[in-house]
Amino acid sequence: MLEAVDFALVGAAAFAAGMVNALAGGGTLVTFPVMTAVGIPPVMANVTNAVALCPGYFGGTWAQRKDLVGQGARLRLLLPLGALGGVLGAWLLLQSGEKLFRALVPWLILGASALLAAQDPLRRWLSKRGRPAGDARLGAALPIATAAIYGGYFGAGLGVVMLATLGLTLDDTLNRLNAVKQALSFVINIAAALFFLGSDQVLWPVVGVMAIAALAGGSLGGRLASRIPAARLRLVVITLGVGVGLFYLFS
Repeated sequence: MLEAVDFALVGAAAFAAGMVNALAGGGTLVTFPVMTAVGIPPVMANVTNAVALCPGYFGGTWAQRKDLVGQGARLRLLLPLGALGGVLGAWLLLQSGEKLFRALVPWLILGASALLAAQDPLRRWLSKRGRPAGDARLGAALPIATAAIYGGYFGAGLGVVMLATLGLTLDDTLNRLNAVKQALSFVINIAAALFFLGSDQVLWPVVGVMAIAALAGGSLGGRLASRIPAARLRLVVITLGVGVGLFYLFS
């Protein structure tokens, strides 16, 4: 049974995660360890976190909707694949149970931290690589579906995974690929969250606190975007992620 102080800690973590996501990405690396620290089992923490993050993914997609114009054919193929992958990943999470998921958690967190560290080099590479829009939608289908399964299962670092996958399989500008990434991340998370609704793993009081706090943090992060260097904040999140991953690995 969570107490008031536990809700306060989770809310503070969600606020920080919302701000981190607005500035640098990697907010799940803040919320997940706090949720488990207050006594929420890992699978339940991951499920609850996924449901609570839905408004944030919607906000990111809405903010980049103009860059989705002209990408209808691509989205009609990739979004359903993202949804199916998100549901499959969510199903695998619920089927794997606490023991297996707990064993995988340190590797998932360390992997997400490594992906976050690779975000800036990846963006620079994609910017140099960008060419007029080509289309290899079918070639992107399997990699996108695989990334979507990961997103439904855990989700930390999903945006980086998705951007890397899109950059390797499609020829387009960074802004357009980033908009597709946002839309796919939103669909994957929504699909997984809807699947989770049929389980008993969602802590709704925590979802409410986290959703409100994350929205507030995201709003503040947006206003601070020009004042706080994203690279420094990302370094803090990466350091936190590595520390948490090693803690889970050796505890």
